[in-house]
Amino acid sequence: MPDPRNGDRVASDSAATTPVSRRPALLIVLTVLVALEAVLVLAVAVWLLIDLLTVRPDSYPSAVAITVLAFLAAVWVVATVVALVRRRSWARASTVTIQILQLAVAVGCFEGLYARPDLGWALLVPAVVAGVLAVLPSVVRATPRTTDPEQH
Repeated sequence: MPDPRNGDRVASDSAATTPVSRRPALLIVLTVLVALEAVLVLAVAVWLLIDLLTVRPDSYPSAVAITVLAFLAAVWVVATVVALVRRRSWARASTVTIQILQLAVAVGCFEGLYARPDLGWALLVPAVVAGVLAVLPSVVRATPRTTDPEQH
């Protein structure tokens, strides 16, 4: 019989029949939502690049900077999606940060000379939903911090 004190595992019938770790539905919803955001950010970055190459901007340095920032944002959101799929704990903080920035952009869409409330709502609603999902207990439990080197 294996000795648990020596690091040997004790197999039980109940442990063999239960799934090792199921992905909670809310984590799946969060991952899909952030993946959709990643697709949209990447589409905006590509659109800005095409504009940069085909339309003469008022300021090339500004146009290049905005395009580079859009691609960096796309890389960040894609990395967050990958981390959510891999159930990394840092993905929650990254998701909340992305949603806060998205909220800021959404608020900007509601005011000013070129106000676009339709875009504001399209950014605001998913940002609030994803932000709330990222801090729900089932999502936090599904993305624990780990010190096991095999899981890194």
